Amino acid sequence: MSGFPSDKALVPFVSVENMLALIHRCGIDRCLIELTDAIAADFARWQMFHKAPRVASHSATGVIELMPISDGVSYSFKFVNGHPSNVKRELQTVTAFGVLASVATGYPKLFSEMTLLTALRTAATSALATRMLARSDSSTAAIIGNGAQSEFQIRALAAVCGITSFRLYDIDKLATQRCVANLSGTALKLKVCGCVEAAIEGADVVTTCTADKSHQTILTDNLVGAGVHVNAIGGDCPGKTELHRDVLLRSDIFVEHAEQTRIEGDIQQLDPDHPVTEIWEVMAGVAPGRIRADQITVFDGVGFAIEDFSALRWLWSAVQDTTVTEQLDLIADPDDPRDLFGMIRRYSERNGSNSPSTASTIN
Repeated sequence: MSGFPSDKALVPFVSVENMLALIHRCGIDRCLIELTDAIAADFARWQMFHKAPRVASHSATGVIELMPISDGVSYSFKFVNGHPSNVKRELQTVTAFGVLASVATGYPKLFSEMTLLTALRTAATSALATRMLARSDSSTAAIIGNGAQSEFQIRALAAVCGITSFRLYDIDKLATQRCVANLSGTALKLKVCGCVEAAIEGADVVTTCTADKSHQTILTDNLVGAGVHVNAIGGDCPGKTELHRDVLLRSDIFVEHAEQTRIEGDIQQLDPDHPVTEIWEVMAGVAPGRIRADQITVFDGVGFAIEDFSALRWLWSAVQDTTVTEQLDLIADPDDPRDLFGMIRRYSERNGSNSPSTASTIN
C-alpha cells in the first residue's frame, strides 16, 4: 500500500472560496437561471423522490435541521441551522453544508459549503414560483426584509422573471442601505421605503424574507390587493409566521411539500385540511396555477430537500473539468476492503512506531 488515497477515496469539496470562484466564473445571473431550471426539472419528476419532512432540533435560540432526500440514484442531505439571534453575535443566522452521494455505493460524490448555495437556491425557488404564479406583466416587486437573503432574491427575480423595479423596506435601515450598496452598478431600479405600506404600493410581487422566530404580521389583509403574488419565504419553523391569517384565506396557496409546510409555514395558522396546491402539481398540469388576473397567489416557501438536491446536482455538474474543488481524503481505502484494521498497522509500521494492538497470544 502506497500510503496515499486512491482516486476513488477522494471526494471533491467545494469550499466557500471555491463557491465564490464559481459564481465569479459563471456570473450570478447565469447561476440563478441554471439553478431555477434545475429545481424545475426535479419538481417535474416529484414522484420519483423518496420524501420526508426535515428532521429538526429546536432550541430557545434557533433550530438545527437535517434535510435528506433521494431519487433512487443519488442521495443528498443538508445540515442547516437557523438562529436569528446570531446577528447580535456578528454571526450568520443561517449556515449550511451538504453532501451528494451515490445510492449504488453509498459513497459521497460531492461535499460542499451550502451557506451561499442555499441563498442561491432559495432565491431560485422564489423566482420559479413567481415565474409560475405571478401575472405575466409583473414589473415591480416589494422586498420586505433586507437581510442576507434580499440581494439574492432581487437578482433572481430580475434574471429569471425580468422584474427590474424593486421597493425595499426593513425595520433596520442599515440593512436596506447595505442591500442598495451591494446592488449598486446594476441596471435595477431600487427605491428605499419608510414603511411596509409604502413598499407594497404599486408592487405586483411581494417577497417577505424576515428572520424573527415568532408570529409576526408583516402583511395585513388590507395591504394585499387583487392580482398580487406573494412569496412568503422568511426563515420558517413552528410558531414563526409572516402573513396575517386573513391574507391566506383570500388567497390561492402554493407550497413545496404540504406535510412540511403545515408544520413550519404560514399555513400553520389554518385548519389542517385547508386546501393548498403543491407546485409540482402545477408543473405536471394536474392542478391550475394562476387562472385570473385579479387572483391573489401565495407561495408559502419553507425550503424543501429537493431544492438542495437540485442545487447539489447542479453544482456537481458545474464543477466538472474546473479547478474550483479540493480533493478530500474522506473515505478509508484499504487494499483489501475487508482489512480496515490493516491500515492502522501499516501506518504504524511506516512511521516507525509499535503496533497499535496490545500483545496477545493464541492458544
